[in-house]
Amino acid sequence: MVGNLLLRGMLVGVVAGLLAFGFARVFGEPQVDRAIAFEEQTAAAEQAASGQPAMEEPEIVSRTTQAGIGLLTGIVVYGAAVGGLFSLVFAYAYGRLGNLGPRATAGLLALGAFIAIVLVPFTKYPATPPAVGNPETIGARTELFFVMIVVSLIAAIASISLANRLWAKHGAWTASIIAGLAFVAVIVIAEYALPTVNEVPENFSADLLWRFRTASLGIHAVLWTVIGLGFGALVERSHILDSRRTTLSARPATR
Repeated sequence: MVGNLLLRGMLVGVVAGLLAFGFARVFGEPQVDRAIAFEEQTAAAEQAASGQPAMEEPEIVSRTTQAGIGLLTGIVVYGAAVGGLFSLVFAYAYGRLGNLGPRATAGLLALGAFIAIVLVPFTKYPATPPAVGNPETIGARTELFFVMIVVSLIAAIASISLANRLWAKHGAWTASIIAGLAFVAVIVIAEYALPTVNEVPENFSADLLWRFRTASLGIHAVLWTVIGLGFGALVERSHILDSRRTTLSARPATR
């Protein structure tokens, strides 16, 4: 069963990657081009002010390749990997979230993953275009971003565990509210404790920055929406989960 789910998850992830690529090409890449143009203008102005001749750096990978086959390959491979991991989490969670069907389970998991992996880290360390950020701090900024992802995932798992423990005693609604508040509290503490990074130049276009960050969120939203809805619909049409639901339903209730 897990193998079939894994295959379906990767296939849906590929489709999600293709759609996310289309979104990125339409809404994301124009903002990257604008950011690169700003970076080149700034560099040219600095060289002109210093009186030094312009130094052209060799182009290792062309911009056309980056925005085309490079972007397509990266997003599709990422989508397939995420879809595969998502199917494994689904295989574990299905039947353990009450009487939710495949579509509802997949949709709920995708929403939770989007919040924990994308939205929460984005509130602390949002995406920045190429012209923003000091190249010398990229390593430190990357580490902080992944720390925020790990903290968010641990907080999400802990809040789900807390909700399960409170479910029988306080009911689903109260347990969900308490667990949600606990998650928010942990995230607020983590975002306050972690250092703030703000390397946006003063003369950088606020409109460009807003559009770039919105497009970045949109790419992830498309990816997770397609994975959640597509995987749930694909699995619901098959019968590979019948034995799983029967086995879980036959287990004696425990507290």
